[in-house]
Amino acid sequence: MIALNQEDKVPYVVTSKGYTAVAINAAAKVGEWIKSRLGTVKELDIKFTPQDLVTEVDKGAEQMIRKLILTHFPDHAILGEEGVEPGPEASAQALKESLNEEYLWIVDPLDGTTNYVHGYPFYAVSIALAHKGEVIVGVIYDPTKDELFVAEKGKGAYVHGKTTSVSTEDTLATSLLATGFPADQNFALPINMVGLQHIAPKVRNIRSNGSAALHMAYVATGRISGFWEIGLNSWDLAAGVLLVKESGGTVTDTLGRPYDLSVRHVVASNGHIHDELVGSLKEAGATGL
Repeated sequence: MIALNQEDKVPYVVTSKGYTAVAINAAAKVGEWIKSRLGTVKELDIKFTPQDLVTEVDKGAEQMIRKLILTHFPDHAILGEEGVEPGPEASAQALKESLNEEYLWIVDPLDGTTNYVHGYPFYAVSIALAHKGEVIVGVIYDPTKDELFVAEKGKGAYVHGKTTSVSTEDTLATSLLATGFPADQNFALPINMVGLQHIAPKVRNIRSNGSAALHMAYVATGRISGFWEIGLNSWDLAAGVLLVKESGGTVTDTLGRPYDLSVRHVVASNGHIHDELVGSLKEAGATGL
């Protein structure tokens, strides 16, 4: 598979048997299947809170991804959202148990389930591969827009074959940011709201579209200059983190410490506004840490 970089006309080659090719294939196939099922959801279950939903589409999509990956790499481990019990403690424990795996695929089969259930067109498939705890492949597919965001460690990030790069805004005042409204209403949501109230007057505007994976992809493509949220999981972030980094951006926890797979309270930005954004969260006491 060859994706042409439109800026410098250098072809970006994805080998047919490579990790990235498998991730792209799985994300694209499952994304199209998810889109085909839009409006047909029959089983709607509550996970951790009434705002944390799961459907038979989520579960079916994860099973499809597992089969597609294991067909090529039967010895690899897979950490998928739908295979983990609800709640932050269970998520942290599942990740801890997986970190010793040499190759770990980290999968969110449908990021933005609430949007999907309501027919709001902002949801995605997120697939990452970590080698010895470091993300080396990240793929996010938005079936609504047919946008495929791809990153390989050290090889850059692309959408529609075009190299992605973060925005150039260098102050919060000129920046468009994004955040979320966490499903955890006891801990994460109140803290995020404090941060939102403190940061909103400092920026050009803030968006919240309900998919952390796509928010991260939008930081990578320069559509927004930064994103933060409290209480996320590795499957929400892993692919997007690599996209942002390979596009020239910065990802840390909310105290400004380097990202690793255990980070749940995240700040991603174009790098230029990162210190100011982290500092504002600290000022507000809205880091969650």
